[in-house]
Amino acid sequence: MTITEVSGNINVPQDTLRYYERIGLIPRVNRNKSGIRDYTEQDCKWVEFIKCMRSAGLPIEVLIEYVGLFQQGDETIEARKELFMEQRKQLITRIEDMKKTLERLDYKIASYERIVVEKENELK
Repeated sequence: MTITEVSGNINVPQDTLRYYERIGLIPRVNRNKSGIRDYTEQDCKWVEFIKCMRSAGLPIEVLIEYVGLFQQGDETIEARKELFMEQRKQLITRIEDMKKTLERLDYKIASYERIVVEKENELK
């Protein structure tokens, strides 16, 4: 699959795919005889995984560490698990913070809605 196809299918910009490959977030993608990237199904799974983790807020540095551990083989399984457990804790904290922010926004919106209703009632 070409970079254009992967970009369209997974909804990741081509420049981002090139960047991910350059910094080692995804393994080096094979190229065809013309030098054009030829993504395999496995390459696409890596891209989808990285996209998912990035959308959850995992830092690039953590993902680079994970990929490095993964490439070292099964002896790093426990280290990879611990890395993800720590990221999970941090994600839970961010979710809780976001819930508090959402509650505060809801309160502010409701306050403004009350003001609008009061102003409309004054005009009657």
